[in-house]
Amino acid sequence: MSEKKNNKEFFNPIDDDHITENPGTLTYSHHRGGVPIEPTKEGDIKSKALSAMEHQTDIQLVQIKQQMELLAEQAKKIQQRIDISNQIYCAKVRFDPLINHIYHLYDNEGQTSLLMVGPNDWGRKGCPHTFVASVKLLADHTWEVVDENQEVSNS
Repeated sequence: MSEKKNNKEFFNPIDDDHITENPGTLTYSHHRGGVPIEPTKEGDIKSKALSAMEHQTDIQLVQIKQQMELLAEQAKKIQQRIDISNQIYCAKVRFDPLINHIYHLYDNEGQTSLLMVGPNDWGRKGCPHTFVASVKLLADHTWEVVDENQEVSNS
């Protein structure tokens, strides 16, 4: 009978899928009383943080872009006021302009004039000059363009 016990093959009750030569690579404890080994979620945490950071910085970049566009538009309007103010102060002005009143700038063969008569107020014959712009004198003595002849401003 002892020979039968020795000839019997050894049967390992542990499944072959749960056996390894390198137990340190297992994601679970490989012996009784061992601490469970859980992978950290460092990659998940970094990915979420990176995504949140990119989203916030994209929002801030869009805001800065909008602010830059607004500043560029404001600078363009100021430059337009400077240009029209220089043009008016080089023009013939035969009266004392009042602040917050609207006047009209005309070109007559290279000579500009600031007049009180609007482009639609000349009567049947029409305006003898080329209308450039209607302008309003501001408190800082610059001029704001109220209406502009697009044909003259584009040339």
